Amino acid sequence: MGRIYNFSAGPAVLPEEVLKEAADEMLDYKGTGMSVMEMSHRSKAYETIIVEAEKDLRELMNIPDNYKVLFLQGGASQQFAMIPMNLMKNKVADYIITGQWAKKAFNEAKLYGKANAIASSEDKTFTYIPDCSDLPISEDADYVYICENNTIYGTKFKTLPNTKGKTLVADVSSCFLSEPMDVSKYGIIYGGVQKNIGPAGVVIVIIHEDLITEDTLPGTPTMLKYKTHADSNSLYNTPPAYGIYICGKVFKWIKNMGGLEAMKVRNEKKAAILYDFLDQSKLFKGTVEKEYRSLMNVPFVTGSDDLDAKFVKEAKAAGLENLKGHRTVGGMRASIYNAMPIEGIQKLVEFMKEFEKNNI
Repeated sequence: MGRIYNFSAGPAVLPEEVLKEAADEMLDYKGTGMSVMEMSHRSKAYETIIVEAEKDLRELMNIPDNYKVLFLQGGASQQFAMIPMNLMKNKVADYIITGQWAKKAFNEAKLYGKANAIASSEDKTFTYIPDCSDLPISEDADYVYICENNTIYGTKFKTLPNTKGKTLVADVSSCFLSEPMDVSKYGIIYGGVQKNIGPAGVVIVIIHEDLITEDTLPGTPTMLKYKTHADSNSLYNTPPAYGIYICGKVFKWIKNMGGLEAMKVRNEKKAAILYDFLDQSKLFKGTVEKEYRSLMNVPFVTGSDDLDAKFVKEAKAAGLENLKGHRTVGGMRASIYNAMPIEGIQKLVEFMKEFEKNNI
């Protein structure tokens, strides 16, 4: 059948060049006579892979020297607990609720201390980002938490919240490396890689070294202390070795594409094709308020559940896969991460035009 255009929210499309390169090296990585999948994580060859991956990520994001880069397991969801376990010294944290994942993180934090929802967009089904310029930040808050890009609802923080001097923690799973960001504005940036960077099984944490201490909540397991992994350069135990290797290849691919500035231009161009069509379509309608639209996840509806289902089915037959919206919101969602080629968006819009013509 050949390659389809994969609009999945994650695990998601990866650059074809990266997949081909990994395929070429599958049986024999650079003359070692074995696959990276079979390689000891303590070997010289693997050390080169993980060190280079970190070096390339630091270059891409301009990560300051006083931040550590950790390649961990457990996905973004494990960070929901790891963050309060390591950061909740005063047992207080403020959460901005802009979707399901922020809500899950908020509920998890309640297990460890007082979590306050200081702003929310749930009143309009998370179709916007609340005004975060003057929030009731708790005086003794250990950190302020956001999910920067909301995969399910297709919203994105265009301006970071005013945390009034408190540490900002951000889940960037679905916008990781999609555009430049100023790392120094955050205490922790983290994300599961399975949307924009690599295969499922790796979570990357970029953390200010001042937040890495022995002083964690009582009962915090060794494996859930940032210090454990920071002190061992992410090699305390066997890491998700193959996943990190693929991430490293994606970092090189982004560098070859011109870095994060070039990615941003490319992503804006791709998203504009789809949003421009949605804005003039008589059948399809985007669900997010314009100024909060994500470049990565684009939810849309026809207004009829039956038509939505018909669209998803016919799109699949046309080689446009995984366009069904998240089960909590229905409709459709096109996830158009870095590796989605512009041709994929063009084909999607052509298909939508044809579908509109036949169903209006």
